Amino acid sequence: MFDKMKEVFAMQKKMQEVKRQLDSTSFEISSSDGVVKINMNGSQEVQSVAIKDNLTDAEKSRLASILKDTFNRAIKRSQEVAAAKMKDSIGFNIPGLT
Repeated sequence: MFDKMKEVFAMQKKMQEVKRQLDSTSFEISSSDGVVKINMNGSQEVQSVAIKDNLTDAEKSRLASILKDTFNRAIKRSQEVAAAKMKDSIGFNIPGLT
């Protein structure tokens, strides 16, 4: 029984370390046309959003769609990073992280 508890505590410690690594991991995703850039950490927190200043009215109307697409791509990348770090840390893949 002690062995099982040791394993649980060891896994919790690894999970905390992975969380710290994810918090310090950062990446940038740009929209396909370069109008929007989102910087996000591995814990899926948006760090910054950059928008091109010289937008026309037509470009502004597309901005909501561009932001949504770019943000969703950033979240997907964050989930991929998290899944890879978890797999590296604990040795197997956790369903739902990819």
